[in-house]
Amino acid sequence: MCGISGIINKSKKPIDEKEIKNMNDLISHRGPDDEGFFWGDSFAFGHRRLSILDLSNHGHQPMNYLDKYTITYNGEIYNYLEIKEELLKEGYIFNSNTDTEVILASYAKWGEDCVQKFNGMWAFAIYDKENNHIFCSRDRFGVKPFYYTEIEGKFFFGSEIKQLLDFQDQVLVNKNILIEYLALPAFKDTAPQCKYSREY
Repeated sequence: MCGISGIINKSKKPIDEKEIKNMNDLISHRGPDDEGFFWGDSFAFGHRRLSILDLSNHGHQPMNYLDKYTITYNGEIYNYLEIKEELLKEGYIFNSNTDTEVILASYAKWGEDCVQKFNGMWAFAIYDKENNHIFCSRDRFGVKPFYYTEIEGKFFFGSEIKQLLDFQDQVLVNKNILIEYLALPAFKDTAPQCKYSREY
């Protein structure tokens, strides 16, 4: 099922290596096949991989594309082969058989609007080196979770809520949301993506 983690420091200070590694260790069960990290000047991505589409090292994450875009991703894009075919006609080159690389090429082609092309379930963060920002997105119904919080100038995200709890001084239940969750059937999410952009 894979798992993602990330920390973005708004104060532009380097990320504590232990923090991101601890976040990733908490979801080791989600990705027993591989682990990876990407370090920016003031942010870090982590990934735990369960190999499905491409079992080779070409599917390692976080994945880089064109030396411009780096992604940590969990999910499955069902129509990735159709999108890949469209991008191949536009001259885009692929080094793997993963849907991960198709997401990156789609972002290179269409920017943040790339999510409108996707049929599937996903949670990802893309570092856009050219434009100095990070774009985070999850699927329209939240099938693939993307938990996040902001504490003391740091933005944390991950595949499981327990990755964020160690950074909280106090953990309390939002009773109103809990009642809605228990009492109501599935409800539609009107916000298909969470976007976090900042200048570095």
